[in-house]
Amino acid sequence: MQITQEFDFFVIGGGSGGLAAAKQAASQGAKVGLADFVKPSPLGTKWGLGGTCVNVGCIPKKLMHFAALAGELRKDQVEAGWINADIKGKHDWNRMTENVRSHIKKLNFQYKNQLNNKEVKYYNKLAELEKSNIVKLIDKDGGVEFVKSKFILIAVGGRPSYPEDIPEIEKKVITSDDLFWLPNNPGKTLVVGASYVALECGGFLNGLGCDSSIMVRSILLRGFDQEIAGKIEDYMVESGIKFIKEAIPINIEVIEHNRRLVTWKQKGVQHSDTFDTVLIATGRKSDTSKLNLERVGVKTNKNGKIICTIDDRTSVANIYAIGDCVEGRPELTPTAIKCGQLLANRLFGGQKKMMCYQFIPTTVFTPLEYGCIGYSEEEAINKFTQNEIIIYHSIFKPLEWNLLESHYAQACMIKLIVMVSTRRVIGLHYLGPNAGEVVQGYAVAIKLGATKEQFDATIGIHPTCSEEILTLTAVKGIDNPQKEGC
Repeated sequence: MQITQEFDFFVIGGGSGGLAAAKQAASQGAKVGLADFVKPSPLGTKWGLGGTCVNVGCIPKKLMHFAALAGELRKDQVEAGWINADIKGKHDWNRMTENVRSHIKKLNFQYKNQLNNKEVKYYNKLAELEKSNIVKLIDKDGGVEFVKSKFILIAVGGRPSYPEDIPEIEKKVITSDDLFWLPNNPGKTLVVGASYVALECGGFLNGLGCDSSIMVRSILLRGFDQEIAGKIEDYMVESGIKFIKEAIPINIEVIEHNRRLVTWKQKGVQHSDTFDTVLIATGRKSDTSKLNLERVGVKTNKNGKIICTIDDRTSVANIYAIGDCVEGRPELTPTAIKCGQLLANRLFGGQKKMMCYQFIPTTVFTPLEYGCIGYSEEEAINKFTQNEIIIYHSIFKPLEWNLLESHYAQACMIKLIVMVSTRRVIGLHYLGPNAGEVVQGYAVAIKLGATKEQFDATIGIHPTCSEEILTLTAVKGIDNPQKEGC
C-alpha cells in the first residue's frame, strides 16, 4: 500500500457539513483533503459537488416552491386589479428546470473554487476506510490510491429509502434525487409519504399545474406540531391536492405509454389508479454502507447511522462524524454546517465550544409555509405535563388576503408554548406566508430565553403577519383563537 498524500484532516463527503468543516479547518492552518463522489440514483440521476441540499434538496426545492407561488399569484393579480393577468397560461417545466440547473451548476463551481482558495485538496473519488487513519480513494475508472490523515471526518449524509415488498420498485419510481432533474413535466403524480419532503414536493407540483395526490400511511409531519399539520392538510386540500389517507402501496406496474398502475390498500380495501409519475418520499437512510466502518471499528445502529458522542467523536478516537449520517442529529443543513465549523475549531483552533441542538428553527415549505422553533404541543405536554405549560394561540388572516377571495380566513395560525413557572417561551409555531423569514428573527429571542412578557413588551411592525406573534392573548382551552380587528 503506497500513501500518496498525508493530511491533518480528511473529510469524506462534500455536502454542506463536510465543506464547512474542511474550509474551517483549513482556515485554522490544517492540511485538509476532501473526497466527494456522487453515486447515481437507481434511475441514473447524478449531480456535482455540494451534497443533497444544493443539488437535490433545499435549493432546488425552494426555487420550485417559489415558481409555484408565482403561478398562484396570477389569480390574486386579477382580484388586486391587474387587467391583463393570464390565469390560464401553462407552466413551462423545461424553462424552470433549465434556470434551476444553471443556478446549481454555478454553486457547484463556486464550491470547487472555495476549496481551491482554502488550499483544500479535492478528490472527485469514492472514499472508504482502509484503516483508522488511512482512506482508500477509487476514481470513476477503478483506479485506487491511499491517503493518510491524523483525523478523519465522515459527512456522507443520506439517500432516499424505498418501501419494501414491491418488486423492482427502484426502476418504477422517482425520488427527490430525481425530481429536480427531470427533463419533462412529471404530469399526474402520486407522492408516497407524509414527511416534509412529501408535502413540499406534492405542494409545488400542484402549484405548477400537475394533478397531485399524496398517499399517507398514518399521520402528516410526524415530530411536528399536529394541530398545525392538520391545518396544512386543510390548506393543501383547499388548493386542489388529493390525500389518500391510511393507505400503503402494494404494487406498481409499468403499463402502456410508460404510465404507472398503482395498487394500494386503504383500511383493508384494495384500490388502484394510473399515474404518469410515482414519487417516493418515505424517508432517508444513512449513506454509510460502503465505507467499511465495521472493519475499522466505527459503531453504527441497525439503520446505518453512526453513533457519536456529544463532541462528534465515533467509537474510533480519531474518526468523527457529523450531519444526517449520525444517530440522533437533526437532518438539517444549517446544523451540519455549524457542527462542522465547531468541530474544526476544537481540533485545530484550540476552542471548546460544542454544538447545541436546542431551539433550532426550521421551516416546511408547503404551499402555506410552516415555521417552528422548540417544542411542539405534544412534546411539551409529554415532557412537562399539561399543568406546567400554557399555550397562547391565534387564527389570523394576513391583511393582503382581504383583497382576495382565493384564500380562506381560517388558514393561518400562531402558537406560543410558555412555561408557567418561568414564563419562558419554549415553542413557537407559525403557519402563514413567508414563514422562514418570520421565524428566523424570533429564533434569537427564544435561544436567549425570552419570556412571554418580553414578547408582549416588544412593539410589532404594523401591518405585518409577524406582529401577530407579539400580540397573543388567547389561551388554548379557554379563549377563542380567532383574531378580531386589524
